[in-house]
Amino acid sequence: MKIKKQHVLAGALVLALGAAVYLNWQFSGTPLIKPASKELGSATYVNNEAAATVDEVKTASGEMTPEAKLAQARNDRTQAQDSALESAQNILSLSDSSEDAKAEAVKAANTIEQRILAQSNIEGILTAKGFPSAICYLSDSGCTVTVLKTELRENSPIIIKEAVISQTEVEFNNIVIVDV
Repeated sequence: MKIKKQHVLAGALVLALGAAVYLNWQFSGTPLIKPASKELGSATYVNNEAAATVDEVKTASGEMTPEAKLAQARNDRTQAQDSALESAQNILSLSDSSEDAKAEAVKAANTIEQRILAQSNIEGILTAKGFPSAICYLSDSGCTVTVLKTELRENSPIIIKEAVISQTEVEFNNIVIVDV
């Protein structure tokens, strides 16, 4: 194979450019990737210079407080539900989707919306009954309610299960209560 002068010249220019970039980087002393100046998830208070991050919420032993765990769980649940609804809406918006796929997407979106509404109703009832930080998770097989240990009393399981049964068709035995 013959190597033309143009190929040799192009290769030499690429090497020269690479060497120039490397030497510039070495002599300038700046890193190629700059660290982020702000931390994601940090909160700054008005008229205050303090900032709180997720790492600062952890206690001295390195564990998150129960309240922070519940807040994180609520946030994760909301994000998962939003992404499921978004994927169903994407299927509906695709013009090349079959009618069966669109019908399934509508059915899935309706199921998710009904679960979100029921979860919200159950959490509202539980807040009124003395469990302000309760989180409810509904699935096809049952329901899980997460509450703080400090909020539990002797009759709490009955109160929680009655709230779930009043808003869903979940059987009494399929309701799980988790204390944090």
